[in-house]
Amino acid sequence: MDPFSQLILTISVTSFLTFQWLFHRVSPWMSARISPSFLNLSDKQKVEWNSRTVSTFHALLVGIFCLYILFFDTAVNEDPVWGDPTLVKINVAITTGYLISDLLLIFYYWKAIGDKFFVVHHLAALYAYYYVLGQGMLPYFANFRLLAEFSTPCVNQRWFFEVLGYPKSSKPNMANGVAMAAVFFLVRIAVMPVYYSRMYAVYGTEAFYLVPWGGRVAWICSSICLDIMNVMWMHKIARGCYKVLRSGRQSKSDTPQENGKTD
Repeated sequence: MDPFSQLILTISVTSFLTFQWLFHRVSPWMSARISPSFLNLSDKQKVEWNSRTVSTFHALLVGIFCLYILFFDTAVNEDPVWGDPTLVKINVAITTGYLISDLLLIFYYWKAIGDKFFVVHHLAALYAYYYVLGQGMLPYFANFRLLAEFSTPCVNQRWFFEVLGYPKSSKPNMANGVAMAAVFFLVRIAVMPVYYSRMYAVYGTEAFYLVPWGGRVAWICSSICLDIMNVMWMHKIARGCYKVLRSGRQSKSDTPQENGKTD
């Protein structure tokens, strides 16, 4: 194994151990101090709380790294199939460690956070990332996929507000709901034409045919599978956002107006 591959393996293992530590130690300690209500949650709720805390940290970490690569990594942007994957590999290695850690937690705490869609999502992503880490192919597309992580903090915050008892019509909840729908649409739905147009541009080229069949399946099939789930989630988020905004307007209209007179 060459030194760089050893580095990538080390990063993946370190990432896995770090996210396990964050889940079991850091999140419970930090959450109890930031939000004392955490101590009143049920065991299942605490498991999901810690899982979402770790998820938010991972999303911000790799999302910022992803933007840096997207704007400043010339090699990857000029050759999306075989460009120098060094930085992308490091970012994907971090995500790989997180995904394996999260899968382990999902299976172990299935009654609390088990979700078949997340299992499919994680496995599809890991299958695709195998080719990125193992053969250094498709770095642009792997990195572009990680843009989706920017929607995760808002999704998690929605759950935090809900479990803490914030009314759906409260201003923090409504603001987060609008932000969640907007960011989710922007980084998961609106970018689809850009992603697939870039895919179409390299289809049939020499660089494309150098990608083995397994890599093409991982690239194309995983992308379609993930985007089908993104559309399903976007539909649910949009409906939820609409209901919250509608209920907020109704509660305002039902509130008696001050007429400026005193008795």
